[in-house]
Amino acid sequence: MALNLQQIPRVKTITKTDFLKHYFKTQKPVVIERFIEDWPAYSKWSLDYIKEVAGDKTVPLYDDRPVDYKDGFNEAHATMKMSDYVDLLKREPTKFRIFLWNILKEVPQLQKDFKYPNFGLRLMKGLPMLFFGGTDSYTFMHYDIDLANIFHFHFEGKKQCILFDQKQNKFLYKIPHSLITREDIDWTNPDFEKWPALKHVEGYICDLKHGEVLYMPEGYWHYMRYITPGFSMSLRAIARNPKNLGKALYNVFLMRNYDNVMRRIKGQKWIDWKNEKAIENTNRFIL
Repeated sequence: MALNLQQIPRVKTITKTDFLKHYFKTQKPVVIERFIEDWPAYSKWSLDYIKEVAGDKTVPLYDDRPVDYKDGFNEAHATMKMSDYVDLLKREPTKFRIFLWNILKEVPQLQKDFKYPNFGLRLMKGLPMLFFGGTDSYTFMHYDIDLANIFHFHFEGKKQCILFDQKQNKFLYKIPHSLITREDIDWTNPDFEKWPALKHVEGYICDLKHGEVLYMPEGYWHYMRYITPGFSMSLRAIARNPKNLGKALYNVFLMRNYDNVMRRIKGQKWIDWKNEKAIENTNRFIL
């Protein structure tokens, strides 16, 4: 048995009008295959090129270890020179990933290689973020704190993306006061005896190749696995749905701070309680 996932629709290219009508207004994901072929980044950006222009930068690295109460919000697990990290990616599989690396700040010349596309949404121009990973490295299933509309541009290699909308929350073993699901779920081959609610979940899947763009609507859960070493860039637009905007403000100003306070007060007991509560909350919907 496998997860109930449908392939994300694909288009070669798309107009602003069609994007707004068929995907933004309906809040459905889409892969756009040939949208950025006129960008210099389309032909220039590779791991070797990033090593050339940013090799001396020290980058934050993350792996797939479970959340620990001592870890700060998005606190890195290690650091490395970008040149050494690219060499590592090419040499062997590694769990180390880079995420939320702000190229605007770190390597300004890379800004000349892309433009902000007009999808009919106002993109946040101060936040182009890069994400890197090695073979079989992956992110935990999560959604973004601001529930933004995300355009995810992939470069080099192939990565697999699994998405769920917020309506699936009750089946996902969501961790309370958090943006992630249970970290011990293998989304590529889930154990349905251990996680029976996943039999009821409905989602989307795609493989992204070089130059393809994935649109993830507001608040979509996403799990990303690098099939081969590669990297992606995300551009984002603020949530338009008032309910999602309210959730984003709650997450940023209340939920995150409350969680940090409870970690300091209760330590690992807080993390353990949240993990247990995720099972309890989810099982209520299926028992």
